[in-house]
Amino acid sequence: MRCQTAVRDRRRPDAAHPVERFGDSSELADELIDLVLHGPKRATAGLVADFAADGEPLPRIGGHWIACDGAGTPRAVLRTRELRIGPIETVDDAFAYDEGEGDRSRESWLREHRRYFTRTCAARNETFTDAHEVVFERFAVVWPPVGRPG
Repeated sequence: MRCQTAVRDRRRPDAAHPVERFGDSSELADELIDLVLHGPKRATAGLVADFAADGEPLPRIGGHWIACDGAGTPRAVLRTRELRIGPIETVDDAFAYDEGEGDRSRESWLREHRRYFTRTCAARNETFTDAHEVVFERFAVVWPPVGRPG
């Protein structure tokens, strides 16, 4: 992966904004934050069920969140620009491209996200199906200024 999802397990109780990392491992978090800071990643996707399991609210348009690397160090402030909820099959070519992972195709996106969602659901003793609702989120990098990663 992922691939792909912002894990909502990094929130500090005293934080004004969610403090999170991408993916489900330190290695994946590092890979994905690098794509945000130095590359094309301007979208992410997560299961509604993951937010519910973590007791976290869904993102909201205009909301900010702090994205960390695998060690938990804040690396970027992101602002949610666009949200849509739907089944995995509703991902389109433009969203897969904007997520900036792999070869940026819809086919690659579906393959890798199914793999990731299967893994994260299994960690909760659940089975992923294509009927699970996915949060499709596009974001802008607020900090650091584009081209000058921290």
